[in-house]
Amino acid sequence: MELRGYRVPMAFSLLVWFALWEVIGRLELVSLIPPFTDVLLAFREVVPTADFVEAATITLQAFVIGMALSFVLGFGVGFAMGRNRAVGSLMGMWVNIFESSPLTAIVPALMALLGFGLPTMIATVFLFSVWVIALDTQVGVERVSSSLVEMARSFGASKRALYFQILLRAALPELLAGIRLGLIRGMKGVVIGQLLIAVVGVGYLFELYSRSFLMPQFWALLIVLFTFAFLASEAVAYFERKVSFYASSR
Repeated sequence: MELRGYRVPMAFSLLVWFALWEVIGRLELVSLIPPFTDVLLAFREVVPTADFVEAATITLQAFVIGMALSFVLGFGVGFAMGRNRAVGSLMGMWVNIFESSPLTAIVPALMALLGFGLPTMIATVFLFSVWVIALDTQVGVERVSSSLVEMARSFGASKRALYFQILLRAALPELLAGIRLGLIRGMKGVVIGQLLIAVVGVGYLFELYSRSFLMPQFWALLIVLFTFAFLASEAVAYFERKVSFYASSR
């Protein structure tokens, strides 16, 4: 970011927003927004507590299991759709339907089927993230040059070598993009699922803080979640930039 010809660090924009937040909180313009300094102090009342550790453990467990299932099925379906036109035609419509649908409406049905617990949260993470992973994987596989595949076959490459040495590496930019978007949507899924259940995990803490009108604690917890999602996204984006030459070399 540049300001009057001078390069300004992106972190400066955060300082500006935090200062504006502090002013709004001090002036009490919005009752739901406390001063930012109060939110910082609330971190000591939220993060070190046993309730937060237990909620974070449940949330992380649901997120990790759900994302692992999304990666396995998303990559598998995406590769099949990219390599086989019949599978692409058969599955493409359904994947696009679920990708563009408001999946939040399905969560109550999952609660009725799976109960108010970990299985529902895992299923919510899975449903929110798997479709974008499958679509990006399909796009990446379809963009692999056919000459690379023909060359591998002419040298007697096995199907395993074809997939792992050629297709996987050539489609890496789209695969990483799918992982990054899937992580973001998976985080949305686990939070939405817990908010609707409101008896376990981070959703329970959000419900507790909002119901008790503990807004500094509410915003402190929200910042923790935003920070985790941002760091996970940036970690994958870092590897995306490292392999960006694959996209141009294809």
